[in-house]
Amino acid sequence: MKQSTIVFGVLISTSIILSSCGNMKTEEQNKTDIYVSNETIRQTEQQLLAANDSLYAALNAMFTGNLEPMNALWSHSEKITDMGPFGGRLTGWKAVSEEFQKEAAMKLGGTIACKDVHVFAGTNLGYTVCIEEGENMSADGKPVKVSHRATNVFHLENGQWKLVHHQTDLSPQLEAAIAGR
Repeated sequence: MKQSTIVFGVLISTSIILSSCGNMKTEEQNKTDIYVSNETIRQTEQQLLAANDSLYAALNAMFTGNLEPMNALWSHSEKITDMGPFGGRLTGWKAVSEEFQKEAAMKLGGTIACKDVHVFAGTNLGYTVCIEEGENMSADGKPVKVSHRATNVFHLENGQWKLVHHQTDLSPQLEAAIAGR
């Protein structure tokens, strides 16, 4: 009886020790999982910033009449939306791309940049919020200052961040400037 009690005690003690070692490994693993998650978020934020930078490079190319970068960056889904500085809402790639063709044909010139950017990174959806600043050219060739808030929403498609929504404040000064075009 004493011997079985001793064996039972040793088994319980061994179980407790092994259980606590297992728990320590789980806690260590949890710390690693948190680190990996934070690293993944950081990488995704960098990817979104790169996609956002590509948007502003594409806008500047569009101001010269070049639509290729814009066409490459946007999703071609019929669910995308664009609410640009001229007002209204465009839904679907067909409507958005037709508007871009009109805007590219205007050759507004100038440049625009994204300032004071904030990034939110999700698993397959993320967005940036910023102030768009720069200038375009009026119908008579004079510079027109541009400064408005913008939101850009990206969706991960086939491993690439594609733009699915762009929205800015209305820009009466820009709308007046292009009235003659």
